[in-house]
Amino acid sequence: MNMLLKLGEDPRVTIRKAGPPDPNGDCIVYWMQRAQRALDNPALDLAVNVGNELWKPVVVFFAPVPFYPHANLRHFSFLANGIPDIAEALARRGIGFVLRAYPDHGLLKFCEEVRASMVIGDENPLREPEEWRSRVARQIRVPFWTIDADVIVPSRLLRREHYAARTIRPRLHELLPQFLVRQDNPEARLPWASPPNLRSLPWDEDFTRGWTLDRAVQGVANWRGGTEQAMHTLQEFVQTKLREYPDQRNRPEQDGTSRLSPYLHFGHIGPHTVAFAIQNANVPASAKNALLEQLIVRRELAVNFVRFNSSYDSMESLEPWADHSFAQHTGDRRPVIYNDEQLENADTHDPLWNAAQKQMILTGWMHNYLRMYWAKKILEWSPSVGVAFQRALGLNDRYELDGRDPNGYAGIAWAILGKHDRAWGDRPVFGKVRYMSLASTARKFDSKKFIAQIATLEGAHAQA
Repeated sequence: MNMLLKLGEDPRVTIRKAGPPDPNGDCIVYWMQRAQRALDNPALDLAVNVGNELWKPVVVFFAPVPFYPHANLRHFSFLANGIPDIAEALARRGIGFVLRAYPDHGLLKFCEEVRASMVIGDENPLREPEEWRSRVARQIRVPFWTIDADVIVPSRLLRREHYAARTIRPRLHELLPQFLVRQDNPEARLPWASPPNLRSLPWDEDFTRGWTLDRAVQGVANWRGGTEQAMHTLQEFVQTKLREYPDQRNRPEQDGTSRLSPYLHFGHIGPHTVAFAIQNANVPASAKNALLEQLIVRRELAVNFVRFNSSYDSMESLEPWADHSFAQHTGDRRPVIYNDEQLENADTHDPLWNAAQKQMILTGWMHNYLRMYWAKKILEWSPSVGVAFQRALGLNDRYELDGRDPNGYAGIAWAILGKHDRAWGDRPVFGKVRYMSLASTARKFDSKKFIAQIATLEGAHAQA
């Protein structure tokens, strides 16, 4: 029991419901939500360590629901790709896996079925998932602990909202030696043996059947979810792209990025796995540092924003300087105003913006450099800042595989509201928020080649 107390004192752990484990319980339940993987998962490792201390088996409970905010068939298809990888890797560690889906998705009911002694969960800073965890903590009868498994430095340790990379970077670097450590991936001492008649869906079953769900946004053939594919993508990036990353990352026609954001969003791969692969790569330090800056500082700044600013998906999150600046430009005439349908259908006068929008619709992903330009043009072509912000969020969350994520909310807030940025020169519509134009953006890479690539892709989709 002393070791259990020590595990609870880990600074990564949030004790949501305290108390001793149920001595009559038969297992430890890991409630898997955001960290959908069996590799380098601190929350799962905690569950196994607790189980080993108490000599109890561990079972993972995973139950997708149709009312996950803004999720559609594209997102659930990618999620479903990863289920076999999870189950197979858990089995190799002696951990059970139970897959259920709405309406048979209740954690509390499941805990009663398997006689849980204690529950461990991962964390998600978004509003709705955090409320689900709070509700479980109020209702569950056994201890409930969670770990922030999808960042390296636990976000709660930062204690407040940071306003720029320059303010959060020193604190993150101070804490990295403590938390950027290899995960143990322990095996269960007592392997899971499923009780008779315990229900679990087949891994390959379409669990969305019968759901009221946005099915207009279909899955995409160019992306496949799962830890195995995530690891392959990481290895390919390290071997073929990382060396040139500082020079190529802002060239959409070269696609020199890691393309790991969907896997990080769904938790199919964790930041520790990526960070150690980058650190161990045989490339110049400048390339490693450039990628680690994005993975740790920028990504965890976004998580910090969502965790500590309840208005993360509203223009109320803007800074006072931006608020004052926009107020001075409320009546500015826009060069053109497009409606929602025109934007969604990529029906604007700007060929680069249209190509970026089509890349997102057709592939479920948009190059990061173009995401900035894409959002800023929505600001320029919308009747107000508030309308622009909601339009960008709506499109991003609907079509991007990595949408509905702190990175997306922070990125759009940066582009439209000046979040995590500084005041620039004053100009119409934008005020002092950083401006990007077609001419200046297109000069930084071969925009004509990128537009041609998307046109070819569009043609291939039309023929399919």
